[in-house]
Amino acid sequence: MKYKRILLKLSGEALMGSRQYGIDPERLAEYATDIKEITELGVEVAIVIGGGNIFRGVAGAVNGMDRVQGDHMGMLATVINGLALQNALEDAGVQTRLQTAIKINEVAEPFIRRKALSHLGKGRVVIFGGGTGNPYFTTDSAAVLRAIEIGADVILKGTRVDGIYTDDPEKNADAIKFDHITFDDVLRKGLKVMDTTAFTLSQENELPIIVFDMNKRGNLLKVVSGENIGTKVNL
Repeated sequence: MKYKRILLKLSGEALMGSRQYGIDPERLAEYATDIKEITELGVEVAIVIGGGNIFRGVAGAVNGMDRVQGDHMGMLATVINGLALQNALEDAGVQTRLQTAIKINEVAEPFIRRKALSHLGKGRVVIFGGGTGNPYFTTDSAAVLRAIEIGADVILKGTRVDGIYTDDPEKNADAIKFDHITFDDVLRKGLKVMDTTAFTLSQENELPIIVFDMNKRGNLLKVVSGENIGTKVNL
């Protein structure tokens, strides 16, 4: 395997599958199968998952809700998704731990870096819920922060698109895909990979990002094996 320890970033919307909202059990099972496949090969896996399939704080703020209150609701949504993914992984026979940035002791462990590293070293998948624990920060920022803290080799951003394009490929059939692009070129071209805070943090810590289609069976294994799929962003 090219990467020994990865941080897998999943969007909340990815869990909807073909539904309009909520969680699709079939999609969860597919993800669990893919994740199990790479853990059996010795890859250490940490996961950060969004909550947009349940609630998004920014959307609440647009409709007049207090932004801080909305973001706290969004953090709880990521914990719900984390619990769902944890259940799917354990049904597949994968040992997991759910750690949260906000204390919910009856539901999950609080995030403690040394405990997270210990779990990873024992082959457990560690799911980080609750974002960073602070309002105004996205789960992209949480993903980069946790990846740096645990010493991940790479951030794998699983999406429904197979990489980074010059334009939205779902709206523009002429959009051109990048196989590789630098951090500077992403900023210069104004491409959307992550929010600016997360992207800058990744760049400053020289942490590569690979954007790939998580919904295609076997793609996760291909990425971790070093196959040239998706788009790699690095220096």
